[in-house]
Amino acid sequence: MLIRIDGLAKRIGGRTLFEGVSLHVEAGDRIGLVGPNGAGKSTLLRLIAGDETADDGQVTRPHSVKLGMLRQEIDPAQDCSVREEAAKALLHLDQLEAQMRELEQAMSEAGASGQEVSRDQSERYHSATTRFEHSGGFERHARIAAVLAGLGFDDEARERPLCTFSGGWLMRVELAKLLLSDPDVLLLDEPTNHLDLPAIQWFEDTLDAFPGAVVTVSHDRTFLRRHVGRVAELDGRGGFASYEGNYESYLEQRGARRATLLAAKAKQDREVAQMERFVERFRAKASKAKQAQSRIKALERLERIEIEPEGRKRVRMRIPAPPRSGDIVMTLTDIEKTYGELTVYQGMDFQLRRGDHVALAGPNGAGKSTLLRLVAGVLEFESGTRTPGHNVQIGFYAQHQIEILDMQRTVLEELASVAEFEDIPRLRGHLGAFLFSGDDVDKRVSVLSGGEKARLALAKLLLHPANLLVLDEPTNHLDIEACEVLEQALDHYQGTLVFVSHDRTFINSLAKRVVEVQAGVLRDFAGNYDDYLPKIAAVDTPVDPEPSAAPTAPRQSKQQRQLERERRKTREKLLRQIARLEAKIQTSESEGESLGWKLGDPELYKDVDRMRELSEAKTALESAVAELYSHWERLSDELNALDDVAVSE
Repeated sequence: MLIRIDGLAKRIGGRTLFEGVSLHVEAGDRIGLVGPNGAGKSTLLRLIAGDETADDGQVTRPHSVKLGMLRQEIDPAQDCSVREEAAKALLHLDQLEAQMRELEQAMSEAGASGQEVSRDQSERYHSATTRFEHSGGFERHARIAAVLAGLGFDDEARERPLCTFSGGWLMRVELAKLLLSDPDVLLLDEPTNHLDLPAIQWFEDTLDAFPGAVVTVSHDRTFLRRHVGRVAELDGRGGFASYEGNYESYLEQRGARRATLLAAKAKQDREVAQMERFVERFRAKASKAKQAQSRIKALERLERIEIEPEGRKRVRMRIPAPPRSGDIVMTLTDIEKTYGELTVYQGMDFQLRRGDHVALAGPNGAGKSTLLRLVAGVLEFESGTRTPGHNVQIGFYAQHQIEILDMQRTVLEELASVAEFEDIPRLRGHLGAFLFSGDDVDKRVSVLSGGEKARLALAKLLLHPANLLVLDEPTNHLDIEACEVLEQALDHYQGTLVFVSHDRTFINSLAKRVVEVQAGVLRDFAGNYDDYLPKIAAVDTPVDPEPSAAPTAPRQSKQQRQLERERRKTREKLLRQIARLEAKIQTSESEGESLGWKLGDPELYKDVDRMRELSEAKTALESAVAELYSHWERLSDELNALDDVAVSE
């Protein structure tokens, strides 16, 4: 056993974060810590690591067990390079090598003066050399270089100070340190937070090959499904439960456990009601007083089954239908965008059509957030044109959105600040859909957690939805329950959506197109993230390791831009034809359904001519629908072929 946790409890002020936490960590375990924001998951990791002290219970582990913890908070040393920071994981080898050099110097001086090397010196040198060799000391510099290269740091980037890197790349440095240190147990706090999608894929591949145990806090459902073999849940009300099996098994077991408790509680409630009726009826009668007292004592001794209210994620919110926009919602043409000497986009074209649900993918610093701000109209550009479509109304959610909330207002007051008179009756229901209910709506914004502030900012944005929503990392700070509520809301959204997210479950649930942003160049793929991955797997597109910003993109030739515009026009024409066909198919199928109902009326068969007429009409309609589907398939094949050509180029 690597770690043993017995009866752990932690309290903050008058609130119990959790109690009765008991967990054993064995070699090879993959344990996921789940629960709502504020349940104490990060605190539990710090208790396991020994960074905090528990109020009750204890954490024990053999002294030989080595822990490695990835924290959410990273404090970069401003003047320290990436290579120097990563090398700190092997500082013990530097110290061992220094000890070897000292012994070599002492033995050399003894030999030069004609003295014999002492047995103690010889044994110490042999021991140090053996440990150094077995620990990979002679290969450590090559190993550091190999790990950093695998994470995307080239020779130049390894020597740059940490202060020049974004949070996602600093996380890679921390991961490099953990991997180099060879821990027995990895404690990971939101390891996929701030990582871009390519980095998440690299991290998952690396984790698959890690031989030790892993205990991780994560709201990334895709990550949990792939890498967790046991789930430990903090329910946010002080309770703790452990479930054997993967994440899907945990969801099933939790549902079954609740159903069992509900049945047991219903039975107990019936028994209690029966005893209470007996007591109420006979306690005043002398002949029954003894039995009544016996039941009163039994009720006092009874351990009542308490069941906490079920999570609110079942609340489904439908965003009101936004005003209808034109078919073409937004067009960016030949855009050039620079930051000082850095060129992010040069000759960039991008278009959104009504009803598009577009996810932007690509490495950190590639320009995804820049593209979102260009679409939203909150960022100026050097040249090109930005053309909004007819009646386009934009709602923009930026990563810093929670910072502009009024901290002195209550939750309800903050939502009411963007409400119209007719919205007043539905404000509480709207907040309930974003997991604010009861007394929650009277909390000051200043006391909310990061996740609660993010939910409130989203609730404000979606109270009066625009017909073009531009969302930059909307799932940051949200727990699993809140992510599911947001997915439900956006899944029924009838407008146009373009967003950036590192949550692959969120992308797969919502995206109909994935636009890859790479070195200032956009590539368009139909489908969601799972559809996108195999399409790029065969395309050689090396990730530029420049971490702080996107590298300068070479300007496309005039001929290339012309070809791209022609391809886009052809694609738009195909999309319009497909949309018209789909409308005809829907209308025809509705007519066919109506004819089917009429043919099912027994009274119809009294009129043979009318029956024959309707039957022939239905047969003709079915034939027409089949032809429409055939035409739709041909056009869809053409569209897919056009997209494949764009990818291959």
